[in-house]
Amino acid sequence: MTNPVIHREFVGILRNRKAIAMLIVMSVAFSLIVLLRWPTDGQVDLSGMRSQQVYRVFAYTLLAGVLFVIPAFPAVSFIQEKNSGTLALLLNSPLSSSTIFAGKLIASLLFAVLLLLTSLPAAAACYAMGGIDLHSQLGLLYLALLTCIVQYTTLALLVSTYVQSTDAAVRMTYAAVFAFGILATGPYYLLQGQAGTLPLIAWWLQAASPLTVIMDLVGHGDVGSLALMTDNSTLAEYLLISAVSSIAFGTLTVSRLNHRLFDRARSKGKMTEDRETLARGFRRLFYLVDPQRRKSGIPFYANPVMVKEFRTRKFGRIHWLLRLVAGCAVLSLLLTFAATTGVVDWGVKTIGGFMVLLQIVLIVLITPSLASGLISAERESGGWELLRMTPMSPLKIVRGKLLSVIWTVGLILFATVPGYVVMIYIQPAMWLQVYLVMICLVLATIYTVCVAAAVGSLFNRTATATTTCYIVLIVLFLGPLLIWMGRDAPFSHGTVEAALSINPTGAALSIIEAPGFEIYELVPGAWWVSGIVSLLALAAFGCQVWRIGRPV
Repeated sequence: MTNPVIHREFVGILRNRKAIAMLIVMSVAFSLIVLLRWPTDGQVDLSGMRSQQVYRVFAYTLLAGVLFVIPAFPAVSFIQEKNSGTLALLLNSPLSSSTIFAGKLIASLLFAVLLLLTSLPAAAACYAMGGIDLHSQLGLLYLALLTCIVQYTTLALLVSTYVQSTDAAVRMTYAAVFAFGILATGPYYLLQGQAGTLPLIAWWLQAASPLTVIMDLVGHGDVGSLALMTDNSTLAEYLLISAVSSIAFGTLTVSRLNHRLFDRARSKGKMTEDRETLARGFRRLFYLVDPQRRKSGIPFYANPVMVKEFRTRKFGRIHWLLRLVAGCAVLSLLLTFAATTGVVDWGVKTIGGFMVLLQIVLIVLITPSLASGLISAERESGGWELLRMTPMSPLKIVRGKLLSVIWTVGLILFATVPGYVVMIYIQPAMWLQVYLVMICLVLATIYTVCVAAAVGSLFNRTATATTTCYIVLIVLFLGPLLIWMGRDAPFSHGTVEAALSINPTGAALSIIEAPGFEIYELVPGAWWVSGIVSLLALAAFGCQVWRIGRPV
């Protein structure tokens, strides 16, 4: 007997216009990568250098698609069922929990395989150019990616059983993908070459990342390794970790698919003002911002929409922001400390490049979850009609919503300033570079907020808006870095420079003279591009708000 959930889920994904658009975009991207370096003079490169260049860019693009496109659909699978009321019907049907999970998992994997099939023509073209081994390169690449797909699909399904909204599911899934797929490689590059338990744990963490495996397969395994990387690949360890984690994620998800999923025990809580005198004094002494203290009224000079956003958005509440800011500040200081005390044999400029990338990752990870739902969340919940009936003008509403996001992202951005202060103390001559880098990061913040707000305002559903914003920003920020990886082969210096000018990230890295970016002149060109794109996105956001705010 076939599983009816597979047919229902797979057909539902294929009927989604986003899924079709993703398949078309990825297919076109893979084709363009090969066409850019396809021989035009009727001669074949016998050394295989040209095909190796194309293979590297192709592998990284395929990995980016697997990491940032495929998990979006299973991430909202169970929460959409729960919110629409169909999950209770499924659990009360004759189907067992394992059958329901297997149906959703297989349907998501079928779509992922369909996405991989769109890359086969480009892979065949790479192989036809010569210099690419069918088994040790292409075969192992697809094996690693298939394992990665299973791992992150089961992780996304597990996340979908814990959250209470679709936008939170997308946000948490992408945060987990960033943590397991990219950030897990960081500790190893800081602790490599040392003895002890921590370096061993760091090695296993980077072995669990698909990025490490892909870098080994394309010949970039020595990047950042300080000449300490051995010839042994981490593919076997990655396959083992992925298999074990996939089984663990799947088992935990199946165990949660029961009636207890609908029972949310909530503590009544107790306001600080209702506690005893000693308890109130203790909390006011040890809490900089007490989340259980009654808030004062909105002052006359404050934008009420901005205050409303801060008080109703869990992530925007100040005590969560202070925790995140403190974590970012400590991390930036640790990076600088590692460089200055000789923990790693890196220069201050290399550490500065890592700090820039850390800030960009935080901005790209956090901004879509805040800005994408500014309008779509109100339209989905019906709050937009209430805002329209208030005496506030549309300009005041938009200004309050944008300020709520800008303040949040700005606090996170300036949390890493202590690390730059230490860098200036070590090398006072770098003050001008740090000043210019901070300008780039401010522009990057404005850039991401405007683009995310404009894209998110086009949708009625928060989950759709959040997913689309993540994909758009990842393409805008990660795409130029993928082109930079193929610098001089297959992309020319001018092409890489033009690509890095799309957003301020490349300009910040070139100013700080991060390795590989010091040869590009991106200022002030990248600033002009960022400013123009931000203004166009802001104008599009304003036009959309004006359109939906008109009387019906």
